[in-house]
Amino acid sequence: DVTLAVEAALAELAPECQKQGVTLHPDLFRPANFITTALGNVKMSLLIGGALVAIVLALFLANVRTAAISLTAIPLSLLGAVIVLERCGITINTITLGGLAIAIGEVVDDAIIDVENILRRLRENAGLERPRSTFRVVLDASIEVRSAVIYATMIVILVFLPVLSMSGVAGKLFAPLGMAYIFAILASLLVALTVTPALCLLLLRGTGSEVHNPRWVLWLKERYQRLLAQIMTRPRTLIASTITVCLMSASAVPFFGGAFLPEFREGHFIVHMSAVPGSSLGESVRLGKAVIAELQSNPNIRSVAQRVGRAEQADDTWGVHYSEFNVDLKPLSGEEAESAQGEIRQALAKFPGVTFAVKPFLTERIEETIAGSTAQVVVSVNGDDLGAIDQGASIVKQVLSRIPGATDVQMETPPGMPQMTIRLNPDRLRQFGLTSVEAMETLQTANQGTTVGQVFQDNRVTDVVVILDPVHRQDPEALADLPLRTPAGTWLRLADVADLLPGDGRYAIAHDGGLRRQAVTCNVAGRDIVSFVAEAKHQLASTSLPASVRTSFAGTAEERSRATHSLALHGALAGVVILALLAIVTGNLRNLALITTNLPFALVGGALAVFFTGGWLSMGSLVGFVTLFGISARNGVMLLSHYRHLVSTEGQAWNRDTAIRGASERLVPILMTALVTACGMLPLAIGGGSPGQEIEGPMALVILGGLITSTTLNLLVLPTLALRYGRFDHPGEGAQEAE
Repeated sequence: DVTLAVEAALAELAPECQKQGVTLHPDLFRPANFITTALGNVKMSLLIGGALVAIVLALFLANVRTAAISLTAIPLSLLGAVIVLERCGITINTITLGGLAIAIGEVVDDAIIDVENILRRLRENAGLERPRSTFRVVLDASIEVRSAVIYATMIVILVFLPVLSMSGVAGKLFAPLGMAYIFAILASLLVALTVTPALCLLLLRGTGSEVHNPRWVLWLKERYQRLLAQIMTRPRTLIASTITVCLMSASAVPFFGGAFLPEFREGHFIVHMSAVPGSSLGESVRLGKAVIAELQSNPNIRSVAQRVGRAEQADDTWGVHYSEFNVDLKPLSGEEAESAQGEIRQALAKFPGVTFAVKPFLTERIEETIAGSTAQVVVSVNGDDLGAIDQGASIVKQVLSRIPGATDVQMETPPGMPQMTIRLNPDRLRQFGLTSVEAMETLQTANQGTTVGQVFQDNRVTDVVVILDPVHRQDPEALADLPLRTPAGTWLRLADVADLLPGDGRYAIAHDGGLRRQAVTCNVAGRDIVSFVAEAKHQLASTSLPASVRTSFAGTAEERSRATHSLALHGALAGVVILALLAIVTGNLRNLALITTNLPFALVGGALAVFFTGGWLSMGSLVGFVTLFGISARNGVMLLSHYRHLVSTEGQAWNRDTAIRGASERLVPILMTALVTACGMLPLAIGGGSPGQEIEGPMALVILGGLITSTTLNLLVLPTLALRYGRFDHPGEGAQEAE
């Protein structure tokens, strides 16, 4: 809306601007294009994910009414989450929609568990000689799983709470996603506890013997029971294999590369060009025209615009040797945009003696927010002596340039800018009756101007400023002839009372914490940034720098380290609470240990997913692992709770037959919940390189991989371990019968 309003205002101003010889180009950079595309992609992922979930439910339930009851949880849960988000002042954007897209498969889990259990109890009730009322069957079936559903949902939410604790840029990006996810899960729990049983009572009344499992489900259960029976005869082999796989996967994790965030595929790049310090405005414009012509020869580039230098009072001050180019691409896919970035780099390599850096706009703004510089890696060199600082920065630049993967290595404010040094001679000033203040005031008027009056025209007030002509301000001979008036009324040349010496200087002196600062920046290509920074720190530690300076690192690697530390710390605190909940659910330490075995096995699938997609762990991937642990623990809780129900409520002896029966009865809901969650994630995982899905894509890939291995453990390994080590009855009895 803001973009459209601004464009409408510019359209009204265009005719008047043309009269003044000004041409407006309102579409050189239009962020609304990326936002619109990103929202469209995430919405499409939501729709596709919802459609895939519906297909899975239809295949497993083979009944329109039961599938409809389960599907009702999706719109109600998402709508409830959106309402709460708006009440909290959180807008619906690509981040919050991504959180809802990740949750779309999980919001039906509680409903699936409830519906499947009610349907199974209705079938059993229909076979009784004296069937109970439908109301009583539905009520008892809902109560049977209610406790486990609540605890399992609380665990999923607790696992995600550490994401909300992250600060900085990571917190700004992931907190809205986490809140959308949590609100959707809470809404789905509320729907499962209230709406789902009511719909079952309304739509499944009289249902029982006429509703059967599909034949393929019966076939699957039969094969599963046989396989599980065979596996249970070799528990030691199974346990050893499981531990081996977990250890192998865990040992590979430290070798994964690290990144903070992926580059956003917004189709707009900022190209930074830094020529030799002291280059004139005309030279920068001439060079810029050549760069624009070279870039516009690329058919994938829609427009290029140059901006030279920055004003002295701006937030960032740059000399006219520095330029920025806005490069806007035509509509391209994520892979095509990445390829276009490489083509831009190749085109810029044709201009020797000039330093370039190329970044997507949004990535650059994030990096500037993190480190105050538009680069991935920033090494600050601080001290009091400018000479020592520049010497240290030059050494740091050489070290970074030698590290594989370093690109765009440069000093932020390079010295060596030609300047004219004016040294007033006190003796000559006294000889002519002048003071240094009077001479400096004349110099200030010549170079910066002095307001001497105002002109009133209609409703406009214009200052009248006396200043030296720009051409003469750049001419040493003209400055030497600058007239100075003595108290006696005579005129002198500036050269009569001052020495004008050519030299080198700088256009800006940066400060940080009261110390002068020089920054060396670079980007990283072809390797992960975490290992690059680690190698850079190692090499600088063994490099001799001037004694009066100190160095410090900033950038996305440091931000990732802080975010990871926060995630780990608060994750450990959440883990303590989760263990307490699991202890309540399971009833003893043995069963608690059984559920925790699911967590490393979930790591196996997530690690494999990262390995086969490049081996880089971004913050999205790490958050995906956090989410995965909650999802994985959920099915373990449901299975062990069902075992407990069979033994304590139905009076079944805890033995091999009960273990196989309980696992067989939980087969369909476990497969359904895993598949609907996977189907909800699949569009995000496939479209991870598309605009709007750059953060959620790595999360979805990790969760998909982990779901495969954790579901395998829940169906094959956990029942076997439960038979051997589980306790679901009075102490001493279960172990004896299991033997």
